Amino acid sequence: MKVVWFSDAWSDYVALQADDPDLTNKINALIKDVTRSPFQGIGKPEPLKLQLKGWWSRRISREHRFVYRVEGSGDERRVEILSCRFHY
Repeated sequence: MKVVWFSDAWSDYVALQADDPDLTNKINALIKDVTRSPFQGIGKPEPLKLQLKGWWSRRISREHRFVYRVEGSGDERRVEILSCRFHY
């Protein structure tokens, strides 16, 4: 499954690499888990509501959330990452 980062999410990821490598490792584990099983697994996945309907959230830490959605089907399926820093 292809992984696509929104520009703000990528900026957050790069900033976290410098600030807190442990959080970066947790994000990498979440990405790996999402590509295997998008709606179950680590980080307590939960569907979001209202303006973020169609998006999912997983816990990175008490402070940070990993927000993503799965788009496409078959070989065109991809994970789109909206955010990986702070809350939605």
